[in-house]
Order: sequence, then structure tokens, then C-alpha cells
Amino acid sequence: MTGAATRARGRERPRFKWRARSRARAPDIAAVASVVQRLAVLLRAGVAPAGAWEYLRADGPAGQIAAAVASGQAIPDAIAAAADGRPDGDAGAWRGLAAAWAVASEAGAPLAPTLRDFARSLRSLAEAQRDIAVALSAPVSTARMVMVLPVIGVLFGMVLGFNTVATLFATPVGLVCLVVGGGLLAAAAGWNRRLVRSAQPRDLTPGLTLDLVAIAVSGGSPVDRARELVRRCTAQYGLVEDPSAARIDEVLDLSQRAGVPAAELLRSEADDARRAARAEVQQRAAQLAVRLMLPLGLCILPAFMVLGVLPLLVAVVTSTVGSF
Repeated sequence: MTGAATRARGRERPRFKWRARSRARAPDIAAVASVVQRLAVLLRAGVAPAGAWEYLRADGPAGQIAAAVASGQAIPDAIAAAADGRPDGDAGAWRGLAAAWAVASEAGAPLAPTLRDFARSLRSLAEAQRDIAVALSAPVSTARMVMVLPVIGVLFGMVLGFNTVATLFATPVGLVCLVVGGGLLAAAAGWNRRLVRSAQPRDLTPGLTLDLVAIAVSGGSPVDRARELVRRCTAQYGLVEDPSAARIDEVLDLSQRAGVPAAELLRSEADDARRAARAEVQQRAAQLAVRLMLPLGLCILPAFMVLGVLPLLVAVVTSTVGSF
């Protein structure tokens, strides 16, 4: 690789890392699906795989992959390297693409249809992620909003003409209120974070193993070889076998008994796994809205009383006594 290319890649890396950090809470799996769909179209039109990535050269992972491929790195390895530093959802999608590419290449499955089907799977996953984000947005926003109640109480006292801030920081009673209220708010914040974290999806790429086995068997590989190939590629590219993989034997047995293509059954089962994962998280989001009432009632409302109401009462009593 030339020195100019090396310097160009060096300039790209900081920008890529900054973008990954800035979007750490907003994985964009739909963007990965768009790249995969374009690759499928280019390959179907007869463009060579390395050339297809060159056409997609841009900032971000696609540009990083194109540069790595141009330097001679294997395409699946270049895709997996581009996943480093990405948000969890994006990283899983890129590593899944690396595994799908490797499985298709080794199994002899045609790349264009493989990528088209994989893009469809990613779009389904992106829709699930959007539904999950919508389901979680209301309870998460509620948790953040109620955290400011004690501050509103302090400001309310100031509006009424009582120096509640001075009461909090300059009187023994106020200091006790500050310590107790601050402790309650810290406990509520930690409690809320744990509740929200428990409602987040645990499997960011549901059905991926089923999709990979479908790719392997569509290339004509025997079932045992397909399973071993998928197991090796998922381990190589840092993917964890998702729970839906337990259905593979059942699906393959049904395929043999019914005499229907195993690939279609596996893809259908993968779609079902994504729907089940989406429904599970939506259910946890609904439960989260109720569970957030516990830190609200046990921590935030008492903190509001301690930080907002009690200092106001102390300020009122102090000003009243001082006026005599």
C-alpha cells in the first residue's frame, strides 16, 4: 500500500472512532442493510466483490472495508475489522455480514442472493430495534423527568421569595436535608439505570445463526458440514450463537420429513425468532413503566420533600421568627 493510502487511512480512523462514540446509543442497523443491499445489486450485475466495495467507498465502515480490501485483506476479515469500536447493534450486524460472506464463500452459495436475503434479515432486525426504542422511550423519558422534581421544589421556593438554597447550604438542618436528599437521588438514579438496563434487548442479532445455516445449506453443503462451518465462522468473527440455534435440529428434521427446502424453513424460523425477541422487549418495556414507580415513590418523592419542601418550611419559619 502506498504512503498516501496509509496516510489517508490514518486520517479516517479518528473520524470513524468519533462517530462511533457519538452514536453509541443509536445503532443504525438499517444503514448496514442498505450497504448489503447495494452490494447484492452490484454483484448481481456482474461486478467483482472487491470492485463492489470500491464503488461503495465512503466515510465510515464501508470506506474502511474498501481500503482494507484494496490493500489485499480478505473481505470477511476486513468487514469484521470495521466492526471494532462500533455500537453493539452495528458491530453485531457487521460481524454477521462477515460471517455470512465467509459461510457463502466456503459453502459455494451465490453471493448476490445471499446478500439480498441477509439485507432483508437486517431490515427486519432494524424494524425490531426501532419498535424497541419506541417502546422504551416513554418509560425512560418519565424516569428522567421525575428526577428533576427536587430541583423544581428548590426553584419554587426561590420564586416565592424564600432563599431555600441558602437554607440548604448554610444551616445544619439544610445540610442534613442536602445529604439525605442527595443520597435518595443517587439511589433513584442507580435504581432507574438498572431497571432500564434490564429492559434492553439481550440478543441484538436474533435469528442470525439460523440465517447463517440457511446460507450454508443453500450452497449445497451437507447438514453436518453446514453446522460445523457456521460454528467455526461465528467463533472466528466474535459472534455468540443465539438462543434460536436450538431450533435448527427441529427445523432440519421437519425439512427432511416434509421434503421441503431447509433454507426457506430456516429463514422463516429466523424471522419468527426476531418477532419473538421484539415482543419480549416490548413486554419488558411495558413492565418497566410500572416498575419505575418504585424508585419514584421510595426515593424521588421523599427527596422532593427533603430538598424542596422541608427547606422551604425552614426558610418560612426562620423569616417569620426573624420578623418579630
